[in-house]
Amino acid sequence: MAENLKGCSVPCKLSLDQLQTRCRQEKVSCKLLGVSKNNINDYEVEYLCDYKRMKAVEFYLVKWKDYPESENTWEPRRNLKCVKLLRQFQEDLEAELRRRRKRAGGARLDPGVASSLVQRARQRQRLQRWEALLNATRNHKGRIFVRNDADLDGPPRDFTYINNYKTGDGIALTEVAVGCECQDCLGAPAGGCCAGASLHRFAYNERGQVRLRAGLPIYECNSRCRCAADCPNRVVQRGIQYDLCIFKTHDGRGWGVRTMEHIRKNCFVMEYVGEIITTEEAERRGHIYDRQGATYLFDLDYVEDVYTVDAAHYGNISHFVNHSCNPNLQVYNVFIDNLDERLPRIAFFSTRPIRAGEELTFDYKMQIDPVDAESTKMDSNFSLAGLTGSPKKRLRVECKCGVESCRKYLF
Repeated sequence: MAENLKGCSVPCKLSLDQLQTRCRQEKVSCKLLGVSKNNINDYEVEYLCDYKRMKAVEFYLVKWKDYPESENTWEPRRNLKCVKLLRQFQEDLEAELRRRRKRAGGARLDPGVASSLVQRARQRQRLQRWEALLNATRNHKGRIFVRNDADLDGPPRDFTYINNYKTGDGIALTEVAVGCECQDCLGAPAGGCCAGASLHRFAYNERGQVRLRAGLPIYECNSRCRCAADCPNRVVQRGIQYDLCIFKTHDGRGWGVRTMEHIRKNCFVMEYVGEIITTEEAERRGHIYDRQGATYLFDLDYVEDVYTVDAAHYGNISHFVNHSCNPNLQVYNVFIDNLDERLPRIAFFSTRPIRAGEELTFDYKMQIDPVDAESTKMDSNFSLAGLTGSPKKRLRVECKCGVESCRKYLF
C-alpha cells in the first residue's frame, strides 16, 4: 500500500512522489504535496541516457522520473541541477570508454556506449532498491551498502534477508531455562556467570574481544540473566556493528563482502544465518547446489552431525562472504538463548586487524586443533556441508582466492 498524505486515513494507490508528478502533469498546485506555482514546472531526473554537443553547447538525454521513456527529452546542461547524476554519468562514461579502449571526443556518443550507460543506470537503480530493502530488514547497527562496477548484474534472485535462524520442518530451538544473577559478569568468580555455569571460560575481555582459542564454545548471557544490555558478555547477540558492503568481484568469485570500517583483532563481525535443516535434507540439496556450481550449506557439527544451516535462499550478509585459504575471519560456536549443543549459533570473529575497504573471508574448509578436553567435542572438519570429504563426496572445485598459500582447490 502506498504512502498516505498526512492526516488522511484513505489508502492511496500512488506514492507521494507519484502524486506530485500527477499534479505537475495536470498543472495543479497542492500545498500538502509541496507543489506550487513556483515549482510546478520542476521535474525530477531519474537518470541520464546519452550526450551530444551542438555548437559548443552540451546536451543530455534525460529520463524523467515517473514518465515513460517515450517522454525522454534532450536538455542543455544549464537546465540540469542534478549534480550527482551528472557526475555519475561522467564516471560511467569514462569507465565504459576505458573498457572499450576508446578515447573521449566527438559530438555524439557511439550508440553502443550510450546503450551500456542506460543499462548501468538501470542496474544502479535496482541495486539501490535492494540496498534500501536490506537496510529496512536488518535489525543490527551496521549498515549495508551494495556496489557493482564489475558487470551489469543486478541483485541476486530468490534470496531473502533474515536476521536469525529460520527453522525447518520438525526442528525446534530449546529455550534456555535459567540465567545468571551477576551484577558484574566480567568480574564474577569462576563458575558464577553463564560460561562458568556451563563449565567453560568467560569468552571476552573488557573491550568485547574474544580471548578463547578457536574450538572452544562461547556462552553468552541470555534473556533470563539479570545483567544489563551493555553486559560485556553480550557481544554476538548485539548483531553486526560495522558498516559492510556487498560488492561484485572482478576475478570471477561472484559477490563478496568488504568492511567499510577498521576492525580490530578478535572482534565479532557477523553471524552465519540461514535455514536450519537436517543433514539428510542437506545431502539432497547439496547435490543440487553442486550442479549449480555453488553451495551455502554449513554443518552444525559441534557435538554431532545432525543439523545444517542452508543460507542459499534465506540468510544475512554472510551469504556473500567468499572463501580464502588465508582468511581474516574465524568461526566460533556460540550459545545464548538456546542451549541445545546440536544447534549452536555460528559467529565470525576477526583473526587480525582488518583495514577499511578490505574484503572479509573465511576458510570454507578450516581445521581446528583441539586445545583441551572440552574442545575435542569440536569436529575437526568444521566446514561448509557439501564441501566436506567422505562420506559426503563432492565435485572438485578450483580455488580462486589468489593468496600465496592457496591450496588450489576448495575441496
